[in-house]
Amino acid sequence: MRIVIQRVLQASVSIAGALHSSIGPGMMVLVGVETGDTEDDVRRLAAKTVALRIFNDEAGVMNRSVADVGGDVLAVSQFTLLASTAKGNRPSYVRAAGHDLAVPMYELYCRLVGEALGREVRKGVFGADMQVALVNDGPVTIFIDSRVK
Repeated sequence: MRIVIQRVLQASVSIAGALHSSIGPGMMVLVGVETGDTEDDVRRLAAKTVALRIFNDEAGVMNRSVADVGGDVLAVSQFTLLASTAKGNRPSYVRAAGHDLAVPMYELYCRLVGEALGREVRKGVFGADMQVALVNDGPVTIFIDSRVK
């Protein structure tokens, strides 16, 4: 499982020109599920998401988590995070999990993050053609792969 976390001032997802979901300050998380991922991968990354200290304290040091600052989370499924560009110029997505695995893993990730925060995680729509807008704060962007320990 791969996630890209961006600290944001705001983020939103629109589908067919209509606003689907949005957040204020917090995290925009792109979620890619790989064939062979397990619930342990999801649990570890969900816990890491909530505990990751990428928000500034009073001294301007990144020492607070999204839970500490009361931030929101917007999670969007993105199979292209599993792209392989080793051969040629057209990315291969053979490592990306199919719907039967990816949907439940994405939903579990969102549920676990929401439970840890004590509030709903905003989401995109799995498999939809989405337009994502965000204002990256910092910029702060973190890439985490559950297979890199």
